[in-house]
Amino acid sequence: MDHWRATSNHTVRGSTGVRLGVRGIVGAVSETTFSAFRPVPRTGVIYVTTEAQKLGFRFGAEGWCNLGQGQPETGPLPGAPPRIEGLPIALDDQEYAPVPGLWELRESVASMYNALYRRGLPSQYTAENVSISGGGRVSLLRAAAALGRINLGHFLPDYTAYEELLDVFRLFSPIPILLEGDKGYAFPPDALEREIVGRGLGAVLLSNPCNPTGKVIGGADLARWVELSRLHDCALLLDEFYSHYLWNAPGDPAPMESAARYVEDVDRDPVVIFDGLTKNWRYPGWRITWTVAPRTVIEAVASAGSFLDGGGSKPMQRAACAVVTEAHARAETAAIHDVFGRKRALLVEGLRRIGVTLDVEPEGGFYVWGSVASLPAPLNTGMEFFRSALAEKIITVPGEFFDVNPGKRRGGRSSRFRDHVRFSFGPEESVLRTALGRLEGIVARAQNR
Repeated sequence: MDHWRATSNHTVRGSTGVRLGVRGIVGAVSETTFSAFRPVPRTGVIYVTTEAQKLGFRFGAEGWCNLGQGQPETGPLPGAPPRIEGLPIALDDQEYAPVPGLWELRESVASMYNALYRRGLPSQYTAENVSISGGGRVSLLRAAAALGRINLGHFLPDYTAYEELLDVFRLFSPIPILLEGDKGYAFPPDALEREIVGRGLGAVLLSNPCNPTGKVIGGADLARWVELSRLHDCALLLDEFYSHYLWNAPGDPAPMESAARYVEDVDRDPVVIFDGLTKNWRYPGWRITWTVAPRTVIEAVASAGSFLDGGGSKPMQRAACAVVTEAHARAETAAIHDVFGRKRALLVEGLRRIGVTLDVEPEGGFYVWGSVASLPAPLNTGMEFFRSALAEKIITVPGEFFDVNPGKRRGGRSSRFRDHVRFSFGPEESVLRTALGRLEGIVARAQNR
């Protein structure tokens, strides 16, 4: 195979079709290559962070504005429950945790979902409907390993880490489904049914709210998606890690949405939900996530976990029981809605002021997905915008990373999202204000050239 190579002056591609970016490589690279190992691409956030580190970036470093980060600010928020800053570790916490997770945490997750989404419904989740994992990618990896020989639909754009995940396991065939910016990235239920029936999909994977566009499927549309999954025996694999960051729910101080609300029978409807403490509880460093699904699916993903990862951290799982409650979720979400809602408005207004255009304002999550095509050169592509911003200690993520392309089966052609950039309003408000000021300067200098 062709070895990957970097160049300081231009962009090249290896035989895999993975793009090799200016002054760096959009994939793993080593001075020494070994025939036993393949090049493993980095996710978009890891790539941009690595490039920033070459210029001196470190987490917590002074002067940097990390609008590429995939985590929310983790400090205290007005009205939020107190942050946990210390954990007791019992003697038996030194032992392995069960691969599916501690029973008491599984019970806590099930009880919380029933309280938030299934109050009064005859079918209720139990601990047997929950599996605990050591991070969101691990929960998704377990599910992918448990899939059979099916066609699996996935959307473009979507979460960058799906690309390699969909390529590692060769039993299922990834089928891309295009979302269009001029339609606000909407995908109505009748379009979903056409895809399921026409392409013979056995499962559909998506983030909801979508990372990066912020599009939300909720209410009657989400209820119909669940109904279609049941009708056509097509599993819905729903990444709901941003489901407490909802911006179009007037009158609700703590809006949350989940497909769990629309499931008829928790053990018969093929709905698989992924969530955890990472975003909605603002504890990304805990690496505590869960899968909520029919019992047979939980048995399968737990079996996959037994050879993939062996289970999560026992003391962290025990500590998580205290925060995985209905009351904590509502209080934390109310604080998120207040603080992050202001940051959303600040970033949307600031980006529009400098000439970034939005196909749709974010309805959920903490990202703004914008096109830089109208900006003066060289800022009018996502990669060049990223490079120019990086020189001013601002980290963003070029849109082409979200053009999920497992195995590079669509070749090395230009991405539909080469003019897009994902901006995060996860950082503190002061960081956003500093970044917007610097971006205004970058655009002004480009216009005056």
